[in-house]
Amino acid sequence: MKFLITGGAGFIGSAVVRYIIENTENSVVNVDKLTYAGNLESLSSIEASERYNFELVDICNSAKLEKLFVKYKPDVVMHLAAESHVDRSIDGPTDFIQTNIVGTYTLLEVARKYWSSLSEKKQAGFRFHHISTDEVYGDLGGPDELFTETTPYAPSSPYSASKASSDHLVRAWMRTYGLPTLITNCSNNYGPYHFPEKLIPLIILNALDNKSLPVYGTGEQVRDWLYVEDHVRALYKVVTEGAPGETYNIGGHNEKMNIEVVQTVCDILQELRPQSKRYSDLITYVEDRPGHDLRYAIDASKIQKELGWVPEESFETGIRQTVEWYLNNIDWCQRVQDGSYQRERLGVAQ
Repeated sequence: MKFLITGGAGFIGSAVVRYIIENTENSVVNVDKLTYAGNLESLSSIEASERYNFELVDICNSAKLEKLFVKYKPDVVMHLAAESHVDRSIDGPTDFIQTNIVGTYTLLEVARKYWSSLSEKKQAGFRFHHISTDEVYGDLGGPDELFTETTPYAPSSPYSASKASSDHLVRAWMRTYGLPTLITNCSNNYGPYHFPEKLIPLIILNALDNKSLPVYGTGEQVRDWLYVEDHVRALYKVVTEGAPGETYNIGGHNEKMNIEVVQTVCDILQELRPQSKRYSDLITYVEDRPGHDLRYAIDASKIQKELGWVPEESFETGIRQTVEWYLNNIDWCQRVQDGSYQRERLGVAQ
């Protein structure tokens, strides 16, 4: 099959591209406009594959998208392109509205027109898979509650509101036009190639540089942590075996308070890169961000029962692999931190 993947140079997107090229016979067209979070170095292991193509295109540009659909004739669209950092959405929501809402609408319309032109057999096999977040559900009340696929939406931030909007658009395009869509809502991802503004890589790299380790509020916010490669296996299962019109929640079964995550990273670093002053001494509590949800937790029983997916990594195994990856790939981290990774973006753009 031919996969058109938007946002394939991002953290989760690049993991999806690597997985498909390395583990299947399918081909991939990576469509990414290479914002600050897009990094082609994350795809260096597969960029020479004859089954891989990269296209520098903004998903808000319908004319260019239409040309890509005509050129590559995809069987599957996996839509991961999104602005995703909550703090950035609070400081400047405009990009989130544009990319996450207008971009999704634009992609849906181009995909719908393309799908309408296909033969009946090709139409039946086509899939549009929208990758979303558990943050659309807001936060949970009691300690035993879990997000299910029917939990009402109650987004708290401009980021989650924009993703909720895009989810609604995807469902409407199936209900109104018949476009065969799927939606997945995942919990917090972590793992290799994660941009350093996110919690776990930020803590790792700050600790190695002997900088403060900022923790919002009291650090008691609870998240369900999902190793990115487990997430990718789930995404591939959904798009190849899931039923059109369905939503699947994907979680790691690993609820941890943020302060527990930070402390665990410090302990692993102390073991692997010991120093006289403990890394945990660098923890600093900072003012909580506005509208910060207290707890997210996923009920992933549907995808387990219907598609047979369960995460392979526990938080303990996944976080150790993650810390080890960053320690072994400091050069990649430094190129992201000093901005030199963007030279490749500029070279592609030229």
